[in-house]
Amino acid sequence: MKFGEKIRKLRREKDLSQAEVAKAIGVSLRTYVGYEKGDRYPRHREVYATLAQYFDVDQNYLLTEDEEFVLEAAGQYGSRGKRQAEQLVTELSGLFAGGELSESDKDAVMIALQKAYFDCKKDNKKYTPKKYRKDEAQSG
Repeated sequence: MKFGEKIRKLRREKDLSQAEVAKAIGVSLRTYVGYEKGDRYPRHREVYATLAQYFDVDQNYLLTEDEEFVLEAAGQYGSRGKRQAEQLVTELSGLFAGGELSESDKDAVMIALQKAYFDCKKDNKKYTPKKYRKDEAQSG
């Protein structure tokens, strides 16, 4: 179940309107509607925490492997990392469409892809000119 489906289900179980939830978590109605439709995801982890607290669920329940991967890539590599991660998830999902893999096999492939992505990013760091490296620029 995707993030938007989860929060829609939680909201309906509590018999709340989208406007009530949006106001309670501190986002615009338009933003919240986008969350439920699956058009957008919270940019900051704090929004996931606020939603989890509001609906009285564990924050990990709201995150799928895909969404957690995209958030982690965004946190480590900014908007470019986020775009790359979203593209990988989309393309990999396309490969699975109509396939015969079980959900656990799909999860295993996704986890392997995520590990490969972060390993490659770490390995490629040595090819980045020193003046563009975040960790050395901040400490130097």
